Amino acid sequence: MRREMGAVIETSGLAKSYGKSRGIRGVDLTVREGEVFGFLGPNGAGKTTTIRLLMGFLRPSGGSARVFGFDVWRQSVEVRSRVGNLPGEFALEDRLTGEELLRFFARLRGVGDLSHARELAERLGAELGRPMRRLSRGNKQKIGLIQAMFHRPPLLILDEPTGGLDPLVQEEFLGMVREVKEEGRTVFFSSHNLAEVERVCDRVGIIREGELVAVEPTDALIDKSFRHVRVAFGEEPPEKELRRLAGLPGVENFRSEGPGRVSFTVYGGFDAVIKQLARHTVAGVDFERPSLEEVFLAYYGGKGDGR
Repeated sequence: MRREMGAVIETSGLAKSYGKSRGIRGVDLTVREGEVFGFLGPNGAGKTTTIRLLMGFLRPSGGSARVFGFDVWRQSVEVRSRVGNLPGEFALEDRLTGEELLRFFARLRGVGDLSHARELAERLGAELGRPMRRLSRGNKQKIGLIQAMFHRPPLLILDEPTGGLDPLVQEEFLGMVREVKEEGRTVFFSSHNLAEVERVCDRVGIIREGELVAVEPTDALIDKSFRHVRVAFGEEPPEKELRRLAGLPGVENFRSEGPGRVSFTVYGGFDAVIKQLARHTVAGVDFERPSLEEVFLAYYGGKGDGR
């Protein structure tokens, strides 16, 4: 597989089988230098399996994957030397303090200056002086984020990075992600928090039952999906006209919101809806973009094909 110009992560037909259990299959993905890529899917969809394959922790059953042009299985040392990773199940020696753990990682990374690690710890409110066993899940997560980021790697691969963090710390983390992007570095992270993905990600991939079902710029994914529509008529149309509007292809969730007011969702094109509305006096129309969470749920509800 030839490396695409500017590509940091490339997979071709990537697959991992666990026998009868679901893994991933046929994943074709390219993540470009300097972008923030969000990887979405519920538990069991294949997010963590994909990340473990990219890190060289698992051997692919089929296909291939490269990070910075290196084969993730045969050249895993070269890959890991360029990546900061936060695994989904983050466990470390619980007798050591956060400071001691970061010193250990610094020796492994060949980093002699821990000033950036301490800066990150201050921003996240991490407790570096306490043994890991005495830390809450959220405070352990902070240590995990610091060890992934303190050496300023060109690529961050993070599995559910904000799990266990309170809202203020989540906000600080998103600021860090933006700074990484501004420096030209790349971030690939999975998340259940779709609002944060929508705010910081350039592109989004949705994985369902082990298959990558969508890869789109975040705005494009939202723009081409569906719209929530609210209409206020200048004078209330006859009931049969409202039934005709409700029965148009792509119109769902049609409901009355009082005299002369209706709301509904439109999947696909708007031409038929606009023409039907034009038969009446319309005082106002509001087209509301869905949230990324709604788009995600539409893919899992069978409406992710741009109906």
